[in-house]
Amino acid sequence: MKYVNSILAKCSTRKGFLLLLVICFWVKTMFAYFVDFRLGITNPFQFFIVLINPLATTGLLLGIALYFKKSRIFYPVAIIISILNTVLLYLNVIYFREFTDFMTVSTMTGYSKVNQGLSGSSLALTNFHDFIYWIDLVVIIILMVTKKIKIDHRPLNRRIGLAVTSFSLLFFAVNLSLGEMDRPQLLTRTFDRTYIVKYLGLDAFTVYDGIKSQHTNDLRATATKSELGDVLKFTRAHYAKPNKKYYGIAKGKNVIILHLESFQQFLIGKKINGQEVTPFLNKLYKSQSSYSFRNFFHQVGQGKTSDAENMLETSTYGLPQGSLFAQLGSDNTFQAAPAILKQRRDYTSAVFHGNVASFWNRNNVYKEMGYQYFFDASYYDTSGDRSMGYGLKDKLLFRDSVKYLQNLQQPFYAKYITVTNHFPYDLDKEDTRFKTTNTGDDVVDNYFVTAHYLDQSIHEFYRYLKKTGLLKHSLILLYGDHYGISDSENKNLAKALGKNPDDWDDYDNAQLQRVPLIINIPGMKHGYVSNKYAGEIDVLPTLMHLLGISTKRYVQFGTDVFSKHHDQVVAFRNQDWVSPAFTSVSGDIYSNKTGQLLKLTKRQQKQVDKDKERVDKELSLSDSLNEKNLLRFYHPKGFKTVDPRKYNYANGYQKEKLIAKKRGKKSTSLYSEQGNTFKDYFTDAPEIHHKSTDSNRIKITNPDASNNDSSR
Repeated sequence: MKYVNSILAKCSTRKGFLLLLVICFWVKTMFAYFVDFRLGITNPFQFFIVLINPLATTGLLLGIALYFKKSRIFYPVAIIISILNTVLLYLNVIYFREFTDFMTVSTMTGYSKVNQGLSGSSLALTNFHDFIYWIDLVVIIILMVTKKIKIDHRPLNRRIGLAVTSFSLLFFAVNLSLGEMDRPQLLTRTFDRTYIVKYLGLDAFTVYDGIKSQHTNDLRATATKSELGDVLKFTRAHYAKPNKKYYGIAKGKNVIILHLESFQQFLIGKKINGQEVTPFLNKLYKSQSSYSFRNFFHQVGQGKTSDAENMLETSTYGLPQGSLFAQLGSDNTFQAAPAILKQRRDYTSAVFHGNVASFWNRNNVYKEMGYQYFFDASYYDTSGDRSMGYGLKDKLLFRDSVKYLQNLQQPFYAKYITVTNHFPYDLDKEDTRFKTTNTGDDVVDNYFVTAHYLDQSIHEFYRYLKKTGLLKHSLILLYGDHYGISDSENKNLAKALGKNPDDWDDYDNAQLQRVPLIINIPGMKHGYVSNKYAGEIDVLPTLMHLLGISTKRYVQFGTDVFSKHHDQVVAFRNQDWVSPAFTSVSGDIYSNKTGQLLKLTKRQQKQVDKDKERVDKELSLSDSLNEKNLLRFYHPKGFKTVDPRKYNYANGYQKEKLIAKKRGKKSTSLYSEQGNTFKDYFTDAPEIHHKSTDSNRIKITNPDASNNDSSR
C-alpha cells in the first residue's frame, strides 16, 4: 500500500502525470504491436526500434499540455490528447483486423461514407482483450475524480515544455536514423505501410500519410492537359487488339454482372465432408458455354469492393491509399462501361444492391459513371432477419429485384452486388444446413457456409433466367471481387485446404489472391477453362470486345484476355505482381513451379526487372490519371462526358414503367413481352414467409429520395 501511495504521490505532480500517460500509451501500443498488428520483426535491432518508436511522438503530443500554466487547462488538454491518440490506435486495430493494413488519412476522411452499414461487422471485429486499450484512461479518470491523483496547481516553467518538445524531436530524429540504417530510403521507397509503422510508429505514419495526401490534392488542383500525354502513350502501346474468333460473339446480348462478394478461387471444386461447397458454380465453371479462368487475380487495395467495381467498370486501378469511390468518386471523370454501352449500343444500365445507397459513396459514383438506375436497400423490404449487416440476403436480393429487372429496356447492363458472403460470415441457422469445417476459427468455418448459400442464390437466379428466356439473350459475367479470408487468417485456412500451417509463407498468401472469373454465354459450345494469367483490370476490354465494341479509343490499362497480345503480368495494388513464371512479394521473387525463393539468373533478372518496371509505371500512370482527374481533358471520338446531374435514383420503378408506357409496342422490357414474371421465380429462402417488422439490421437511406417508401 505504501508503494502504491508513493506512485500516486508522484502522479500528483504535472511531470509525473504526463509520465504516467506516456507509459500507459506505450504499454497499449506495445500490446497492439505484438498482439493485433503483424509488423514482421525479423531481428533484435528491429525489436529495439519497435520498443522505442512510440515514445518520441507520444512525448511530443503530450508535451503540448506543458505550455499551459493553468491546471484547469493543463489536465483536460493532456487527457484529451491521450483519448484522441487512443482512438487513433484502436481504430487502426479494428481496421487492421479486417484489411490487414493501417488507416490512411484518405480512409479516415472517407470513413463516414464507408462506415454506413458497417455496424454489424465492426462489432464482430472487436475482441475481448480490447478493454486493455481503454482501461488505463478509465482508471486514471476515476483516480482523479476520487482525488487519489491530486491536481497540481503549481505552474511549470515554459522552458520545461520547450525542453520536452526539443528532446522529443531529437529522439524522433534518432529513431528515424535507426530506421534508415535498417531500411534505407524508408520514406522515399515506401510500398508497404507496415514499414513506416514498424520503424516510426503509428502517429508518425499518420502525419507522413497526411502530408502525402495533401500533396496529392495539390497535384490535382494544378494538373494540366499535357500531363495526359504519358498516360495515352502507355495505354496505346499496351493495347491488345481483339482476337477475331471472339470479337462480337455476344453482340446485342444483355450483360448481367454477378459480383461475388469475398469469393476466392479455392472455393471452386472444394468439398467439405464430401459435399461440394459451390456445386452450381462448379458446373458453370466447367460448362461448354463458359470461358473460365483459373489464374485470375483480384487487384484491390484499401477500397476493396469499390476498387473491384472501379477496375471492372473503367479498367483503371484504385488508389494506393483509401478508396477512389469514397475520396474522388463524387467529382471524378470516368469513361465507364455504363456510359460506353449507352452511347455505343443504347444499353440501359442498373445496379441491384441490398445495402444503403451511400455505402462506398455509390450514390454519387454511379451517376458519374452513367448508371441510369440504382436499386439500393430503400427499394426492398430489409426488415427483421431479411438482411445482414451489409444488406439484404442474396436469395432475397435476386428474387425481389425481379420487379425492377423485368422492367428494364433491353439490351441492358445489370450488375448485382451480393453481400451475404461477407465478413464476419454470419448467417441465420434457418438459412442453411451446410456442414462446414472444424478448424477452430469461426471466420474460416463460417466462410464455407455463406459461400454455399451464395451458390444456392445464383442457382435460383439462373433458373429464373432460363424460365423467362432471358438466359439465352444474355452474357453473364461472374467474378470474385477480393479475398474473403485475410492473410492473418490464412494459417487457419491452411488446415481446411489440407496444407501445413507451419509451412505457410508470403508466397502462399499471394497465390490465394486468385478469384474466379466466369464468362457464361448460353448457347456457345466451345467454352473452356483457361490457364492465362489475368486480373480485374482486364475485364472491361475483354467484355467490350465480346460485345463487338472496340476499346482502342478509350484509356484502359487492362488488355483483352482472349487477345494473342494479352499482357499476363498481373499487378497488385501494393506493387507486388505475379506472372506465369514468377511471383513477386515485397521484392522477393518466387518460382511458380516450385513455390521457392529464387536466386535469379541474369536472364531471369532481366525479365523480372522488365516486369517490375512495367508494373510500377502502370500503377503510377493510373494513379496520376485518377488523382489528377486527367480524363476531364480527354474526349475520345463518339464519347460524351457524363453529366451526373441528369441522374436521380429515387422512384426508379416508376421511371421504368413510364418509359415502357411512352414506348408502347416498341418497349423491349421483359414485362412488356411476357407480363409479370415474378411468379416464375422460386426460392427456398425462409424469410419470404416472415412478416415485416419495425426492426432492421441495416440503416436504410436513399439520398435522392424525399420519401423512402415511395420507391417500393
